[in-house]
Amino acid sequence: MIVADIALPLARYRLEFEVTRPLHLPAYAGSTLRGAWGGALRAASCMTRKPVCEGCPLIHTCPYAAIFETRPPQHHAPSLQDFSQVPRPYVIEPPEMGERLYQPGERLAFHIVLAGRALAQLPLVLWAHVKAFRRGVGKGDGTAELMRVVHEGMSEQVILEGPGDAIAPHDTTPPAAAAMNQAARLHFHTPLRLQTNGRRATVEEHTARKLLMALVRRVALLCEFHGDGPLALDFPALAKHAETIESETQLDFQDWTRYSSRQQKKMSLGGVVGEWFLTGDLAPFAPFLHLGQWLHVGKEATFGLGGYRLDA
Repeated sequence: MIVADIALPLARYRLEFEVTRPLHLPAYAGSTLRGAWGGALRAASCMTRKPVCEGCPLIHTCPYAAIFETRPPQHHAPSLQDFSQVPRPYVIEPPEMGERLYQPGERLAFHIVLAGRALAQLPLVLWAHVKAFRRGVGKGDGTAELMRVVHEGMSEQVILEGPGDAIAPHDTTPPAAAAMNQAARLHFHTPLRLQTNGRRATVEEHTARKLLMALVRRVALLCEFHGDGPLALDFPALAKHAETIESETQLDFQDWTRYSSRQQKKMSLGGVVGEWFLTGDLAPFAPFLHLGQWLHVGKEATFGLGGYRLDA
């Protein structure tokens, strides 16, 4: 079984800020950074000033809706599953775990990954970050000023030196995957949250099939809704082949909580971190495993969960 290379534009950007007012970030800042940026992105994009996007006549042409509250096109009949939401074409990768108070003059850096057509909105995405950090982020509304943006591709390239400058041209083709034969190791550095029947999977339920098919579905949906269209994939055959892959895990549960302003309550969002070893004929899954290093996998991937490094 052979799967062709997947032509999905991807880019990881490192945003570097200088703190101007004490800025407090929680132990895992992905949700905080995503929320602040999302609010600023909506403020910068919204033309109607409606309180919610539902029912807006511009929803299918609005850049905020396309990036942050993506919906299926009006003519679309879902091919992979019945869903009301499609995957977002971005991933926020926050600083390393650990509560931190940044003082004025200190540098704060984190990453954002953009996929597919979202890359055309890079100027808006960066400007929304500028506005968010000028307005205030985290407990106490700490502020910071964007100093530069670095594209992390085959090599590092500074593409922006401060707000207002032009963004330098850069290649958004992901680096080619290394050859993958019969073994791979995934090091999960942010909590992975896989699902079983609508609930979080236990450590024992983390099978090769569950992981690999979650990756296949995520990449396929992003290609379908934010790339050039659906991939020609035989999902039953891939699922059957995934059952032949053996796995060995050294995973530990890591818990963390976030406060949901929408649901007005604290939410437990723990997952597993550590090493996951796969052995077998991995060739059909090689492009998905490779792209997953940018796209992450599992629940809450948009704010950085399910992040891993691949050793083939």
